Amino acid sequence: MALRFRRAFVALATPNFEQIVDFYQTLLDQSPKPFMAQRYAEFQLGESLSLAIFPPKPEQQDAFALNSAGPLSLCLEVEDLASVIAHLDAQDCPHGEILKASHGQEIYAYDPQGNRLIVYQPNAK
Repeated sequence: MALRFRRAFVALATPNFEQIVDFYQTLLDQSPKPFMAQRYAEFQLGESLSLAIFPPKPEQQDAFALNSAGPLSLCLEVEDLASVIAHLDAQDCPHGEILKASHGQEIYAYDPQGNRLIVYQPNAK
């Protein structure tokens, strides 16, 4: 029997809870639901994917220590890459130049904690 998953989410642990929640609230143009101040915020990225943000407990700090972006990226498909770049610029969010990929155009950006975002606009069909 195949495993069936109901939904998936990406979880970001951060000691800078308010800053990261504010960043994604502005980037995604939505309020987190559910939201528990200083404990948990969740943004819906589609029908079955969410972005969860939480501050690790003091005894868990080492397990969630900040480091380089590493191999994991949060990938966001958009309709208009240029408007997203303007939105990122307005937030002083660092990002690279537009890259051409087999699936379309993309940029690499980084949230205030250094987590990598790959924002891409697919090729026209």
